[in-house]
Amino acid sequence: MSVISSRLFIFFGLGLLLSLLAVAAVIVIIIVVARRNRNNNISYVQPEPVTPQQEEIRKTLGETLKELRTERNMTQEFVAENLGVSRQAVSKWENGSSEPSTTNLIAIAKLYETAPEELLKKLI
Repeated sequence: MSVISSRLFIFFGLGLLLSLLAVAAVIVIIIVVARRNRNNNISYVQPEPVTPQQEEIRKTLGETLKELRTERNMTQEFVAENLGVSRQAVSKWENGSSEPSTTNLIAIAKLYETAPEELLKKLI
C-alpha cells in the first residue's frame, strides 16, 4: 500500500468518524430538548364554566339560521335560490346534519342583513 493511499484511507476514516460524531451530537440535542419540553408543565387556558342561564341562551348554528330565516319570512327555497345552492342544502344546515362553507356563511349573513360573527356568536 502506498503512502498516498494510506493517507487517503486515514483522511476518509477521520471524515467518517467526525460525521458520525456530528450525527450523534444532533441526536443527543434532540433528545434533551424533547425531554425538557415533555417535563415542562404546559398549562392550557381552561374554559370558564357555563351557567344554566348561558346554556339556555346558546344555540346551534342550524337553530340560529332557521330563526333568522323565519324572522325575515323567507323560505328555504328562496334562500337556496339566492345562494345558488339546493333547498336540501339549506335544510341540512338548519337541521344540523351539515354546515355551510365559509363562503356560504358570509353570503347567508349578507342575505339576512347581519354580520357573520353574529351567526356564530351563540354557538354551543
